[in-house]
Amino acid sequence: MEPDVLVLPDPEAVAEEAAQRFSRWAVEAVNARGRFSAALSGGSTPGALFRRLAKEPFRGEIPWDGVHLFWADERCLPPDHPGSNYRLAHEALIAHVPLPPENVHRLRGEWEAERAARAYAAELQDFFCGPRPRFDLVLLGLGSDGHTASLFPGSPALEEREKLAAAVEAHYQDRSAYRVTLTLPVLNTARHVLFLVTGRAKADIVQAVLAGADEGVPARQVRPAAGHLTWLLDAAAAM
Repeated sequence: MEPDVLVLPDPEAVAEEAAQRFSRWAVEAVNARGRFSAALSGGSTPGALFRRLAKEPFRGEIPWDGVHLFWADERCLPPDHPGSNYRLAHEALIAHVPLPPENVHRLRGEWEAERAARAYAAELQDFFCGPRPRFDLVLLGLGSDGHTASLFPGSPALEEREKLAAAVEAHYQDRSAYRVTLTLPVLNTARHVLFLVTGRAKADIVQAVLAGADEGVPARQVRPAAGHLTWLLDAAAAM
């Protein structure tokens, strides 16, 4: 199935459209199944979405009691570190909405990567009551090298088919870091996968991914088998 691609004027419009979808899918999932599970990502574009969700009308219309937040990936950093994906979501969203603390399923970035990955996989299996989780929504970004979550080109984690979460060591933008990431089998079982990409610097890799020029690009391998894949781009990223 080919992805849906929606081009919007600017990053603010991308955040607004993403917030509308998040809200609609949350209401639908809570009404249908009693809860809404979303795996979040870090970065400036998801940050804009989080800040929008924390304001009206979304703050008031989303059934936060039924919303459960997870993370698509996390750096191995303490939760109060400026580079923590959890910290971004907490400061921009979680601290401003009536989300029960037990509904926040933080990936333990302060732990050693392998230990954090095992603990996260166990929590996923417990929450979803089975060996393979199915998120209602996975939010993803796109790196200039085509990585998404913490699945980088050439990483052994791209070949993982059994583990739900994998420990990886990534070298990106001249920085080495240990991380934990959801694996492709988890991403590809989601009901909705939403890529949020903004900025002219991402235009070339967006075109490479959407054109399918290189099947080795990690973002190209995100293809939910029984779900919907949507790309929200601003005009600069779609050039």
